Amino acid sequence: MKKTKIGIIGGAGYTAGELVRILVNHPGAELSWVHSESSAGRKLYEVHGGLVGETDLRFCDSIDLESIDLVFLCGAHGKSGEFWAEHKAPAGLKIIDLAQDYRDESEGYVYGLPEWQRERIVGADKVANPGCYATAIQLSLLPLAASGLLKTEVCVNAATGSTGAGAKLSPGSHFSWRTDNLSTYKVFTHQHLLEIRRNLTALQGSEIGDINFIPMRGDFARGIFATSHLNCPLSEDEARALYKDFYTEAPFTIVGDSDVSPYLKQVVNTNKALICLEKHGDKLVITTAIDNLLKGASGQAVQNMNLMCGYDETAGLKLKASAF
Repeated sequence: MKKTKIGIIGGAGYTAGELVRILVNHPGAELSWVHSESSAGRKLYEVHGGLVGETDLRFCDSIDLESIDLVFLCGAHGKSGEFWAEHKAPAGLKIIDLAQDYRDESEGYVYGLPEWQRERIVGADKVANPGCYATAIQLSLLPLAASGLLKTEVCVNAATGSTGAGAKLSPGSHFSWRTDNLSTYKVFTHQHLLEIRRNLTALQGSEIGDINFIPMRGDFARGIFATSHLNCPLSEDEARALYKDFYTEAPFTIVGDSDVSPYLKQVVNTNKALICLEKHGDKLVITTAIDNLLKGASGQAVQNMNLMCGYDETAGLKLKASAF
């Protein structure tokens, strides 16, 4: 198998660390370099401790786009646009951006949610990886949008782990504040609502109802647990059949049967999305759990890489949940 030579920009953060963890064990990947201005010269495992024994590669402060086939951009939001203002992509270079700079599909990027855009991703040279909340909420609602059923208000409550705030310390991610604590933030204004509304409207082909989203900071390190509800004319069995049919070709999205009770540890450390459905009167309740660093970021980025480069979609991503 010819291996894909890979570079990573912004290599010191959580998503980059998870990306390296996957790629060093991926059968088709050859990690050529990992760029970080803040950690240049240090071994990767000095920053990402879980990589001890996996690689002796060091962070670099130089960028050689001509030497690779694919680059992942793992910098902060806004940094990708700045990067391409200063660098020119060689012909044939594939790009996967984990920031939000091109999620509107500007500059020729394809929005990288495989459960919705698999065929376009396969033929793409540039992919914009979705946000973590956006992944969980869109997977919760895509089948309804495809059937024209997102016409009424949707209420979403979702809690995310502290890694969603990034590796740099902040008041909202500090252990002494986060532990034994729960809080809301960006109520009804979270930035991921832009991509969620845009994509669901495009899929439905008409204006969707309001999405009232209340994000929460959870007292755990990783994962997103999202519960949505809306008025829906389908019975529970009809809704479950709709979801199972929609995701029949999606290797990582599991629609639970009626006896499955969702919880976060079923998906943490995996690229899975677990979706469970309940009907209460006129209300359809959709519970979706993902790992924010994997299916919500680096795992999905590798899933997109697999599609772009012709590998099996699950390559490097058959990870076991951290159940205990």
